[in-house]
Amino acid sequence: MKDPVWWIIIAAALTLVCTFSCVLFTAPPETYLKRAHAKKPYDLIIVPGYPYDSSTGKWNDLMKIRVYWSYYLYKNGYASNVMYSGGSVYTPYIESKIMAMYGKGIGIDEQHIFTEERAEHSTENIYYSYQLAKKHGFKTIAVATDPYQSKLLRSYCSNTKNLDVDFIPIVYDSLEAMKMEDIDIEAETARAKQFVSLLERESKWKRFKGTLGFNIIKIEDTVPVRKHIHD
Repeated sequence: MKDPVWWIIIAAALTLVCTFSCVLFTAPPETYLKRAHAKKPYDLIIVPGYPYDSSTGKWNDLMKIRVYWSYYLYKNGYASNVMYSGGSVYTPYIESKIMAMYGKGIGIDEQHIFTEERAEHSTENIYYSYQLAKKHGFKTIAVATDPYQSKLLRSYCSNTKNLDVDFIPIVYDSLEAMKMEDIDIEAETARAKQFVSLLERESKWKRFKGTLGFNIIKIEDTVPVRKHIHD
């Protein structure tokens, strides 16, 4: 059965409203960093994942800057712990585990690295990570990612109950002062045992709804908490 036309129209309208409102009514990243400085340290920062492509033998630039930004915030006392979020979505590699390995490799203490391995969309990165963070007892939580994704996710969080998070979007000038090196990791240890790409599992319509948070399944108390790189 084809998806109802009115649903498509509503979803498209919501996306346009979200995008334009985010662009028009958002402060620069430096402003959010100053606010975070006044409230630091956060118990935890959530870092949304990005697909890892083993054919290149190195991390994607966007993954790299997200991980290095988490390191910057950890190193400079903005965050006591880091949670990377993302499952094996478009490639067989669990995004959060890959990013956790990189985070450890560049200097974040393994005991302060956590992973959320269920999310397949950015809205799910926030929702599932927030629930796991609460299970760990973390109270002050912020999302650390690139400015564009921060804008979109702020809109989602503002319309979702019980998601009390701040945002610390990447300040690129701060990253430029760092020497962001490529490092080697044992990526195969993060390969999912059973993998089918999201492109094969879900229609375009369902993936689109996922970006808006409509595919989220409420977490039950029995869902295990994942901690550290090799859990």
